[in-house]
Amino acid sequence: MTQNQLAGAARAALGGGRQLEGAERLAGGTRKGVYRLTMDDATTAVAYLWEESENYWPAAEGDDDLTDPFSPGVGLPGVGLDLFEASHARLDSLGLRVPTVHLIDRERTHCPAELAIVEDFPGENLMDLLDRDPHAAEPAMARLAEGLEAMRGHRAPAYGKVALIDGGGSSRGTSCEGQVLDFALACLAEAASRDQRIAGARDRLEERLRVLAGAVRPRAEYSVVHGELGLDHVLVDSDGHPVLIDIEDLMYFDVEWEHVFLRIRLHDEYRRLAVDGLDEDRLALYMLAQRLSLTAGPLRLLDGDFPDREFMRRIAEHNLNEALQLVRSV
Repeated sequence: MTQNQLAGAARAALGGGRQLEGAERLAGGTRKGVYRLTMDDATTAVAYLWEESENYWPAAEGDDDLTDPFSPGVGLPGVGLDLFEASHARLDSLGLRVPTVHLIDRERTHCPAELAIVEDFPGENLMDLLDRDPHAAEPAMARLAEGLEAMRGHRAPAYGKVALIDGGGSSRGTSCEGQVLDFALACLAEAASRDQRIAGARDRLEERLRVLAGAVRPRAEYSVVHGELGLDHVLVDSDGHPVLIDIEDLMYFDVEWEHVFLRIRLHDEYRRLAVDGLDEDRLALYMLAQRLSLTAGPLRLLDGDFPDREFMRRIAEHNLNEALQLVRSV
C-alpha cells in the first residue's frame, strides 16, 4: 500500500487539517498490513489493512470457515474487519485496554483494502520492556494478569470465534478438546508432508494425541481467549497499562489453551501470569497440539513470500524438536 493511497484515510481519521507525511509498514503482521502513519504535526496512528496482497499465508482449504475456531477467517470480504471489531468490543466490555479506533472503512472508500485506523503506541512492547527492565515491567505485567483474570471469568454459551458466537452462530464439533484434536491432527499431517523427522514419528505423535484427548473430561465452560498472547502482542500506554493487539483470533474457549501459549512464549517469566485451577489433562493435550501448530504454521508460511524466513525457520525447528521430545519422554 502506498502513502498516497493512505493519505485520504489518514486525514479522515485524524482531522485537524493534518496531512500525511509518512507511512511505514511495521513488521509482525502476517494476515493484514500494519502501517504507522505520521502526520505533518508528528501525530501518529496505525492503519490495519485487510487485503489479499497484505496476507503472507498461502491459501489452504478451510481458511474461510468461521465455524472452525482455528480458521484464520480469511478469504471472505469483510471477515478480517468483522473479527477485529467483534474482538475489540468484547475486550473493551471486559475492561481491557485496546487501541482506540479512529476510523473504520469496510467499503474501501479511501484505499483498495478494508481498513481500520487506530491509536498508536510508538514505544516498546511488553516483551521488550520485560527483557530490558523486569522491574519496570512489573506494573504492566500485574495489570495484564488482572485482565487475563477478567477474560477467564467471563462465561460464554458456546465455544468459537467471538464474532461468530456473539453474532448468534455456532462452531462445528461438540467440544474444545475435540476441536483441538482435529486441529492437531491436521497440523501433524501438514508438518509431516514438509519434514521427514515429523513424518518418521507421525504414528507415535498421532497415538499420543489420541491418548491425551481420551483423558480429558467433558466441560461446558468457555472463557475469553486471545489465542496468540505473546508479550509482543501487548503494547504499553503512557500510563503503564497493557494494550492488547492482534486480537482477531479472540475466541471463547478453554482457558488452558491461552496458558499453554503463555508458557511456551514466556518460559520462566510465565510465573508472573500463572494461575491455579487449570486442568492438567487439557494442558498436556494442548501443549502437544500447539507445538505441532507452531511447527506446521511456520513451515506453511515458508511456502510463500514471508520476508523474515530465518526467523520462521527457527520457530519451526524449535517447536518440531519440542514436539518430538514430548513423545520420546513417554
